Amino acid sequence: MKHLCRASLFLIATLALPAGLLAQDRTNPDLLRLGNGIAAIAEGQIITVEELRRELEPVIPRLRAESRNAREFSQRVDELSGEVLQNMIDRIIIVKAAEDKGLMIPQSYIDQEYNDVISRDFGDDRRRFLDYLKARGETARDFRRNIYRRVVVNVMRQEMRRSQSEISPERIENFYVENKLRFYQGESLHLRQIILSPIADEGLVTLRQTAGQVMRELERGANFGDVARKYSQDEMSRRGGDWGWIERKDIRKELSDVAFSLEPGEYSDPVELGGTIFILYAEDKREEMIQPIARVRDVIENVLAGEIARESQEKWLQDLREGSYVRYFL
Repeated sequence: MKHLCRASLFLIATLALPAGLLAQDRTNPDLLRLGNGIAAIAEGQIITVEELRRELEPVIPRLRAESRNAREFSQRVDELSGEVLQNMIDRIIIVKAAEDKGLMIPQSYIDQEYNDVISRDFGDDRRRFLDYLKARGETARDFRRNIYRRVVVNVMRQEMRRSQSEISPERIENFYVENKLRFYQGESLHLRQIILSPIADEGLVTLRQTAGQVMRELERGANFGDVARKYSQDEMSRRGGDWGWIERKDIRKELSDVAFSLEPGEYSDPVELGGTIFILYAEDKREEMIQPIARVRDVIENVLAGEIARESQEKWLQDLREGSYVRYFL
């Protein structure tokens, strides 16, 4: 890949052209050389520079916008070109590995995927779909082949992930010990509120009367959520005044001091603040602590499973690469 920077100059030049112009220009020798150039050969299959250009085309506007100058743009195109070319090569060698082991994908499945693309992305307009392929210099057969490769690659990756062994308890415990701070849990409260705000010329006297009625209903055992839906005058009233889990910093100190003094299942006396009356309810509480391993075991397993999958996939892919014939021309 050490010569890729030279090729990126061609890529940058053609990526700036309107779609389809490369295929139409039959007089420019540089463009002809680019269009017919070979980027790599993997297991006997040729990847052309034009195919690489098409893969890069969608992200070029973002790279151009994010680059401070032409030199940085060229460098970023060069780096991305290497990654994209390697991905294209990997798809080929994964498909070959799948075919060598006898993996069969029903043609009906490919046909369904093909028709779904036309329906979803082109509104069932096959003419528009074919015009799109023509502008990209592709055929319907090319498109079906790409669908087949994508499906095969996904199946092979899924099979590889399923083959991973279970994570040992020792590895889970070691991860927990080494990463305890990741499982720090700050003090938090599952808060419900009834908020009474003045309407028009309504004053505090009327609000206090309403608050008294609310308190009487709660004292008779009414469900706080039902009372909130009936009286509260904020956007959370439809959810029974449920504000979810909060920390002290999430609400004003005058309210957080009251809210965090409540035990689960308790509600506060009315709190008057800035012409509004608040009645607070503690649905549940979490104390400040390092969560015990029993509570976070599933989280740790998911993290470790992701790490193992990435490590195993990279090794699996590296083994496939080492056993494959690949020649780079860029």
